[in-house]
Amino acid sequence: MDNTSNASASISNLIGWLFGLLALAIGVVNTFWGNDAGFGIFIIAMSFAFFPPVNAFIKEKTGFAIPRIAKWLLGFFIIWASLGVGELFDKIDLMMASF
Repeated sequence: MDNTSNASASISNLIGWLFGLLALAIGVVNTFWGNDAGFGIFIIAMSFAFFPPVNAFIKEKTGFAIPRIAKWLLGFFIIWASLGVGELFDKIDLMMASF
């Protein structure tokens, strides 16, 4: 592996970790401060698709990794559902008020 592809993989892993943590946080907020805990648990479960070790585990067990386009579409769905339908900012206000 040359330096360019190694740097590209590192950036891709970093983005995966960051978005995975963001989606996980969105799922936690929706689970505990929303009116639909099932939706929050679903978002938490889907957030694991972005973590590089989970992707490596899936590739090891099944022989294929989650395609990048699937991650893009899943990420778009999580953001759209949380911000639009899920009213994420209202739930964050509820969370902040409870502390």
